[in-house]
Parts: sequence; C-alpha cells; structure tokens
Amino acid sequence: MHAHPIIPVSKAEAVRLPYRDTGHFQGIVTDYLDSDPKLAAFYTYQPDVAGFKKAIEDRRSYAYPREQLLDALEKQYESLDAPEGVKRNLQLLRNSNCFTITTAHQPNVFTGPLYFVYKILHTIQLTEWAKRSQPDFDFVPVFFMGSEDADLDELGHFTVEGKRYQWKTKQSGAVGRMKVDKAFLQLITELEGQVAVHPFGAELVTLLHKAYREGASIQDCTLRLVNALFGAYGLVVLIPDDPALKQLFQRVASKELKEQFSHRAVATTVADLGKTYKVQAGGRELNLFYLLNDQRERLELQNGKYKVPALGLEFTPAEILAELEQHPERFSPNVILRGVFQEMILPNVAFIGGGGEIAYWLELKNVFRQAEVPYPVLVLRNSFLVINEEQRSRLDALGFGIPDIFKNTNDLLNDYVRRESFNKISLSEEKGELNSFYQQLHESVLATDVSLAEHVNALQA
Repeated sequence: MHAHPIIPVSKAEAVRLPYRDTGHFQGIVTDYLDSDPKLAAFYTYQPDVAGFKKAIEDRRSYAYPREQLLDALEKQYESLDAPEGVKRNLQLLRNSNCFTITTAHQPNVFTGPLYFVYKILHTIQLTEWAKRSQPDFDFVPVFFMGSEDADLDELGHFTVEGKRYQWKTKQSGAVGRMKVDKAFLQLITELEGQVAVHPFGAELVTLLHKAYREGASIQDCTLRLVNALFGAYGLVVLIPDDPALKQLFQRVASKELKEQFSHRAVATTVADLGKTYKVQAGGRELNLFYLLNDQRERLELQNGKYKVPALGLEFTPAEILAELEQHPERFSPNVILRGVFQEMILPNVAFIGGGGEIAYWLELKNVFRQAEVPYPVLVLRNSFLVINEEQRSRLDALGFGIPDIFKNTNDLLNDYVRRESFNKISLSEEKGELNSFYQQLHESVLATDVSLAEHVNALQA
C-alpha cells in the first residue's frame, strides 16, 4: 500500500522511486516502510492486507457512536447538494460492517498545497482497494477537517505559477471559524485574472465563487469546495468542530484534565524513539486548547488552577470539569490528542498522512492505549513531483536523470563538472605531496628545535 512517489515527466512516462532514494523522508518514516524491527513496538498493524484484516476484526468489538456521528454529518450536509455517492456512504456508516479510511488536513485557502488534493485522492483509491480485498465489508473515504487550527500564516496563502496570494484579514483564532470577508473575495478576483485564460480556469473560478460566500465560515466553505471536487467519489467530509461530536470526546478530555495522561504517555515513547531517531517534541503538560468564539488559546495548569492566560480566565478543578460538561465544544485537542478524537468518533481502519504526520503518530500508540481507543493502520500518503516538458528538456541537456533531481545542489554541480570538464579538477596528488613535505619538515624541526613543532602543525592546517 506504500506506493513509490510517481513522477510524471510526460503524458507517456512515469518514473517510480523508492522513498528512501529521494533523501527527503526522515529515517523513521523509511524504516517504517521497510518494516524495520526497531519500530515494531511503536505501531499496532502492518500496512498490508493482513494488517487491515486484523484492524477490522479488532474494531468489530468497539462501540462506535455511529448514530451520533451520522446525526452530526447529516446536519453538516443538510445545506449541500450531496452527490448520490456521499448519500449512499452516509447510510452505509450506520452499519456495523462499514468502516472508514481517513485523511486529515486543515482548511487551507483554496486547498493550499497540492498534497491537500492527493491525500484525498489516495484515501479514495485506498478505499476502493479495501473493498476489493475485503468484499464482506464496506469502506467509506473520509476527509477529517482540522478546522480548529489557528495558524493563519500557514493556512491563509497559496501560490499559483509562482505568484503568492495572501488572505489579509484582521480575524484571528481558529481558521475554520473565520468568516469569508471582502479581502477573501478579492483573492478570487485576483486569481481569476491569472487563470481564467487557462483550460478550466473559468470553471475553477465559478467553483470558488459558489463555495466561498461572504459571511460564511471557512470550514463550511471548505466543506462545499471539497464536496464539489470529490463528492462524486463518495468522499465524506467531517467537521469535528461540533458540540455533539465534542461531547463524544468528553471522556478523554476529562481524563486529560484530571491526570494529564497524554504528556507522560508520549514522553516515555519519545525517550525510547529518541535513542535511534530524531523525534518531535512530546506536546505540553496539558494537551488541550480552550476554544471560545473566535479564539483558540492554550489551557494551562498552574498551581492547581486551570488557566487560559490569553483570555484572562481561571477555573478550579471542579469548575473546569463543570465547564467541560456544559460546553464540550470549548475544548479542543492539540496535535497529541487530535488523532485520539478522530479515532473515537470514526469507525476508522486506516489513517493516511504525510511523512511528518506518520512520524508523530508513531509517538502516540501509548496515548491511544491509555485513552482506550483503537490505533489505526498508518499509511504514508503518495508523493508526486510533476515535471513539464521544458524542465525535462533542461534535464536532458544537462545529462541528468530523474533521480538526480533529489540530490543536493553542490553534489549536482560536482557531478556535472567531473563529467564535462577536460581539465584536472582533483588536487589529491598535490595534497599528498604537501602532506609528505610537511611530514619531512616536522621531522627536521624536531631534530632542531622541539618548540617549533606546533608552528609547523599550524602552517600545515
């Protein structure tokens, strides 16, 4: 299931490379793909047919909140013209023999980076594969929207043919809760001037105008856009920023507030993984945010009190648990607990993520165990490098092949010079002669004045 990156170089040619050969993936990720025994303790299932079968079997005994999930999804879709494939999949999710395959991403403006799109395509493709290999079960592709992310600097821009577009808004907080304003609509107008002359450019602009309506939330607009792009394939989009869904997360959020269990669980794993790999930080002592109106701020435990410094709020232990009971939607998991929330509410078999996502998910198995939530099969998303004809011609003219693209620039320069230059470019012989000279000089100095030896060493260096 871990296909090599596909690198289209023309309509008729595609080159496949092992991920390890690109040099662009962490060792922990390539070792995971190779089933290295060093990582066996950090995940539950092999990403293969046998792993899928075992994951399905384990999930048949887990009490998923299917009715609550479907109620939330139907409310999210009630204002949309959902394609028949989506409607069919929503009904399938009610059945105990139906499972999901999920990818997740934030609501980037106009989808943002290209991998937003092909993570979803990989999810749809893997769902079709799962149905063929496990015909007794049904599978639904799901896009889990990380709409509570507050990093507008990351999510609020996109680039088309080298031109960078930035949403300049005064809004802050959770990006998914932000509203489409005039500055946002201006982005569509600017983009139209660039792409309308291209094939499907006018169609794209019309699609964006339909998806993004002034005053609507970014998360609702992203739902409309992704549904328009991928609904025909049955993709179900889930916005987890929902009071009913957050209520399902209440059990784990309460455990985190009382025990701060996730930080300790991750710390143990990070210490073990850190002996071999460079790993990401293990979150914070309390891995929850407080989400109020348009603000998503850190929730901290200080001297026995729960505080939200950015909002000037303070709760006693009893008060914070009462707040969770009355307003579960105000509690937002950070990266350490987000996956737990996802796997609690979805009958999910596999999670598709990028290299960075797979790396941090490998830190979380112990968190899932302590939260008593099933841990999914981890699948590295497909990666692509698209090369146009002009770029391919330049490669050919320089005498480079496709694998050379991933090399360091200095290495490419050295390779080129070695291959093309008729001049002597190695000084290895001269360096050898210099070393012999200084060795003789060193011996002469020792015979004459020992104190000059360090001066000779310095000259040689």
